[in-house]
Amino acid sequence: MSPIMFLHITMGAIAVLAGAAALFVRKGSRAHRGVGNIFFITMMIMAAAGIYLAVILPMAISVLVGIFTIYLVVTSWMAARRHDETLHLLHYVALAMTFAVAAGGLWFGLEAQKSPDGLKDGLPAFPHYFFGGLALLAASGDVAVIARRGISGKQRIARHLWRMCFAYFIAAGSLFTGPGATAFPEAVRDTGLLSAPEPIILAIMLFWLVRVLATRWYDGKSSAAAEVPASSP
Repeated sequence: MSPIMFLHITMGAIAVLAGAAALFVRKGSRAHRGVGNIFFITMMIMAAAGIYLAVILPMAISVLVGIFTIYLVVTSWMAARRHDETLHLLHYVALAMTFAVAAGGLWFGLEAQKSPDGLKDGLPAFPHYFFGGLALLAASGDVAVIARRGISGKQRIARHLWRMCFAYFIAAGSLFTGPGATAFPEAVRDTGLLSAPEPIILAIMLFWLVRVLATRWYDGKSSAAAEVPASSP
């Protein structure tokens, strides 16, 4: 195992543990902020190492996923920094990043479709289109923020929540069903248990989105306890 691969897997494992802790500790607490900061840093390192490995292999979709992960973590961090997220240059940079990922997904998906075996780097067109579509979905949120000159209240918390949780979903996938799965004994891999964390994370994300947007759990004017601090999923 190369040092960069070891770094990628190690940072992914720490990010998964920190993300799990952030999901279950009290929102807005010092513990939540602490594990959230750990999650933010390890996710950035994991994604950067993953991009490097993907360029060396090469594996085009992993480059896209790595860039998209950095984009999700950074924009979620931006949304959590203050009560009212005002517009600044990073919003435009983030929008350019997600459009690049969307364009890359379309391009590589078309390459896969046009290839004799229907594959790009061993993968069919669908995964490339899938992440390209997710990037377009995220870009629509960025366009809305730019058009409104910022975002606040429940919408800001929801923006932070789904982006950080989906980045967590990617980290869990990388660890349990991606390259990190090689660190587990074959007997464990054969049980299918390593596929369980990803749907659980998505279910938790949906639960919190409903709680934030459809209930009175979060009151942006009066509830400091419900405030989500920077760099926490």
